[in-house]
Amino acid sequence: MSDITVFSARKILTMDPSRPSATHVAVREGHILAVGDATCADDWGPVTHDDSLSNTILMPGLVEGHAHMMAGAIWNLTYVGYHDRIDPQGTLHQGMTDLDAVIAKLEQDEAALPDDAPLLGWGLDPIFLTDERLSRAHLDQVSTDRPIAIMFSNFHLMCVNSKALEQAGYSRETNAEGVVKDPQGEPTGELQEMAAMFPVMRRVGMDFRGLSQSAQAINAYADVCRLAGVTTVTDLYSQMEEEDLDTLLSVTGQDDFCLRIVPALGAAGAAPADIAARALKLKASSTDKLRMGAVKVMTDGSIQGWTARVKWPFYVGGQPNGIWNTPPELIHAQCETFQKEGLHMHLHVNGDEASSITLDALEAAARKHPWPGARHVLQHCQMMGPDQFRRCADLGVCSNIFSNHIWFFGDQHVALTIGKDRALRMNAARSALDEGVHVALHSDAPVTSMGPLFTAWCAVNRLTMTGRTLGEEQKITVDEALYAITLGAAYTLKLDAEIGSIETGKRADFAVLGEDPTAVAPDALKDVPVLGTVFGGRVNLA
Repeated sequence: MSDITVFSARKILTMDPSRPSATHVAVREGHILAVGDATCADDWGPVTHDDSLSNTILMPGLVEGHAHMMAGAIWNLTYVGYHDRIDPQGTLHQGMTDLDAVIAKLEQDEAALPDDAPLLGWGLDPIFLTDERLSRAHLDQVSTDRPIAIMFSNFHLMCVNSKALEQAGYSRETNAEGVVKDPQGEPTGELQEMAAMFPVMRRVGMDFRGLSQSAQAINAYADVCRLAGVTTVTDLYSQMEEEDLDTLLSVTGQDDFCLRIVPALGAAGAAPADIAARALKLKASSTDKLRMGAVKVMTDGSIQGWTARVKWPFYVGGQPNGIWNTPPELIHAQCETFQKEGLHMHLHVNGDEASSITLDALEAAARKHPWPGARHVLQHCQMMGPDQFRRCADLGVCSNIFSNHIWFFGDQHVALTIGKDRALRMNAARSALDEGVHVALHSDAPVTSMGPLFTAWCAVNRLTMTGRTLGEEQKITVDEALYAITLGAAYTLKLDAEIGSIETGKRADFAVLGEDPTAVAPDALKDVPVLGTVFGGRVNLA
């Protein structure tokens, strides 16, 4: 049997400007040997023709440049979100549109738990539940004997019951940023941002590392990606320990594991020099399917949680201006150290004050330690305007834009967080491209569902859930959006020489689609069926 396989397709979208489309692609040793028609590889010797994909559309394997490995195993917890969601096994979970439904779901799952187990939930977003805000009083209705912790959909806030507050030692005497109190000075149960949440999370067993690093979690993540047509994905705040690395290497090393994972080590809990040393050690263990060595800097919080750091005039409801997860002086110190050590940085910036401070830090680091081609990436970039994108272009900084927010939270941003005029330019992919910035688009799964074609649809159409167009002038074209979820995202991961297009020499990674995304109407882009993937020439259909 030949070692060359030629796959046929109804159409192949290559993302290669020299040959934008084709009907056949030849694969040898996991790489693309040739692209063209049925004879494209004949000069290389005997070939085997595989017509199993002949009625499909192939495009480069989609690249998700901002997601989290817990997107698979998070379904081990109780889902209490507002939106309908589908888990890795394809099961639909109905959204809950009021607090009564949330409490009823929690009571149902609580009744099935062993006596000594905590009740852990996720996905809630109180910005949609306008009657009242979830508090410990609501959760105490479910149980006062077992700890209950509900992570909000943005993963920057949570709410817990009295038992969980007691276990963490939180009371009216607590004087810690992020521990929300009522007018009488008692904790409401709401905890904002990492410093306030971690003490509770540790005690109730809400372990993000455990939801990311087990073999079950890694394989569930691969299922999520296959259903979305993704062949390369990030874990953009990795908390890897030594034993986790062994598990990751073992699972990803299996021949039938069809996914490339790019973790970024979370830059918290240690001095910048120690984090850098750990990241460099991890980088030395990289394989084809596990690309390590990047770091993730957390700056501010969440806009819909009012914990992002925004510039004047701040929030329309008069809320305090957010919380720094990493104070500005430490952002500067981290950027300088990581730049000096040659570490690729991904930097979380939701509010425009956070992106401004972060660009200052990157510029200062670049002056001290020049590094052409560093390609550091600002993640989310939700409130950045043309001035900040110009700075990105000047510094060679990439922008990975959270276009899903337009659909999921656009109406709420207009009414409740930053107001209409600033919401019109949220997630401004058009401005970024026009200023010459390298752009990717992302889902931040499990914050929103992983689905690059849906993410692209959001950037192209900019529709909110009520059907309003939020920022007509910030729309991008279908071709630009498809580029952003393939070669654009690959560029931000420094992998564009290997993936992101279907051309000779690159990895044989393809998304298998049921329709041509360039032939459907732009408003139908999200409905293009994803049938599975091909990874290194191995077919992996849903």
